[in-house]
Amino acid sequence: MNGRTEPAEAETDAIARPPLVRELLLVAGLFLVYKLGRQLATGHTSEAFRNADRVWDLERAVRLPGEGSVQHLLLHGDTVVHIANTYYATVHFPATAAFLIWLYLRRPAHYVWARRVLAALTAAALVVHLAFPLAPPRMLAVSGLIDTGRVYGPSVYGAPQTDHLSNQFAAMPSLHFGWALMVAIGLIVATRSRWRRLWLLHPLLTLLVIVGTANHYWLDAIVATAMLGLALAAIHLPHRTATTAGRGTRKLVPTPRDEEAVLVGADR
Repeated sequence: MNGRTEPAEAETDAIARPPLVRELLLVAGLFLVYKLGRQLATGHTSEAFRNADRVWDLERAVRLPGEGSVQHLLLHGDTVVHIANTYYATVHFPATAAFLIWLYLRRPAHYVWARRVLAALTAAALVVHLAFPLAPPRMLAVSGLIDTGRVYGPSVYGAPQTDHLSNQFAAMPSLHFGWALMVAIGLIVATRSRWRRLWLLHPLLTLLVIVGTANHYWLDAIVATAMLGLALAAIHLPHRTATTAGRGTRKLVPTPRDEEAVLVGADR
């Protein structure tokens, strides 16, 4: 019997890499919308603090661990808390950008999928930021937490009254955590290394940092996780190909000549 086979999925089935200029404009546009949306949510100070009291009380009611326990660990040394503040200030955007650039160059199908998921998550988050302004725990006196960025540095925020570059009352959901979790999931799906699940350390470390620095509540990360789950359920990879996930095994199907040989053998 002739052993020749053909790949069931040809290379032409692979997702083409989107035009670079279009993608740069699209990502830049999404970032501007993100910044504009955060600006639109400013000016709701009293509502943001009322919501913060509700979130704090809800966390205690459902017996979530106190954010203060994480901050206490960071405050064991100035170096540790300084590293945490630096991680919060500098890793969020560069890590996500590096993730998208790598996918664009190496896994185009995954890039399109990840960009859509991140865009959907960010758009939904902006809606929540507008509908539910929330002061972070570092501003909530009852929390007993300190603003580690302001005390130990570096800090990415100024005084809320004079900070016109960011909306400090957009704690829920945490896009720091949501984006970090998507980076980990995307890299796990797009690679086949036996160590690829270690990428989950990125969102885990991000979670400890955003809570320990008192920039977010546990519920901010929980809501971000739920919203990301919905986005992933609604947006799927276009299709699996030999280039998808680096682990798509090509199915082998008989060529017409192989099928003919099988039929001849059956007559004997």
